[in-house]
Amino acid sequence: MKQNIFRGLGIALITPFTEQGEVDYEALQRLVEYQIENGADFLCILATTGETPCLSKEERLKIKDFIVNLVKGRLPVVVGCGGNNTAAIVEELKTGDFKGIDGILSVCPYYNKPSQEGLYQHFKAIAGATKLPVILYNVPGRTGINMKPETTVRLAKDCQNIVAIKEASGNLEQVDEILKNKPEGFAVLSGDDSLTYPMIACGAEGVISVIGNALPKEFSRMIRLEQRGEFEAAVKIHHKFTDLYSLLFVDGNPAGVKALLHEMGFINNILRLPLVPTRVATVQKMSQILKDLKL
Repeated sequence: MKQNIFRGLGIALITPFTEQGEVDYEALQRLVEYQIENGADFLCILATTGETPCLSKEERLKIKDFIVNLVKGRLPVVVGCGGNNTAAIVEELKTGDFKGIDGILSVCPYYNKPSQEGLYQHFKAIAGATKLPVILYNVPGRTGINMKPETTVRLAKDCQNIVAIKEASGNLEQVDEILKNKPEGFAVLSGDDSLTYPMIACGAEGVISVIGNALPKEFSRMIRLEQRGEFEAAVKIHHKFTDLYSLLFVDGNPAGVKALLHEMGFINNILRLPLVPTRVATVQKMSQILKDLKL
């Protein structure tokens, strides 16, 4: 049986920047402590929501070390390690410093659109290059390729350290197919905040969340209620966030959640090009929802 420690509320952590565009470590520390104090179960750093493609190698290493030293084992830490050059990822896994890291999140190769066999061989090579637990990340809206349920299940069965998938296809039939056929101990995690409630109801074990950056206490409570079978109480929280789910992504991610965190006083509303801040009208709508929620 696989050993998966990544359950409940995982946070797809943003990277805050100063007004000058540098990494804001004071804001990052505030944000990490806020997650730990308000119900997060694990952190996922240096992935899409962290604007990782716009960070230098030196910045990525410094952020990783900073967070590991700050967390001090209080929560598991997953780090993004993926791309569309299999050999380069394998080399990074074999030679990189992963001290203090509890697992890796690896996205489906983007742009070059491999076949299902290519996806299988890609992730099999990644799993063979590390002893760390591997979370697959299927997000066809960003990568241009959908990893089919049979490929996910094949990898889960063939690779002992592939322990979970962050499934962001938006297709609940696909989610159900994975849940029906997966090996024991392999976890399905939601990659869409808006689908977390129905996915957990179907048997998923948690989420790697964007909205959790701003509202970890409320979102983790929804998950815990649902895991205890208290669906009526959980769905009330889910419905409170319905409008917010769409607003967070209407102008791209992480523009929405950064605007929300700025409204809450956590960070500057700064992104790195080619990303830009969300529109004023969107911010005003999110601000009003926050007031209505009395958060």
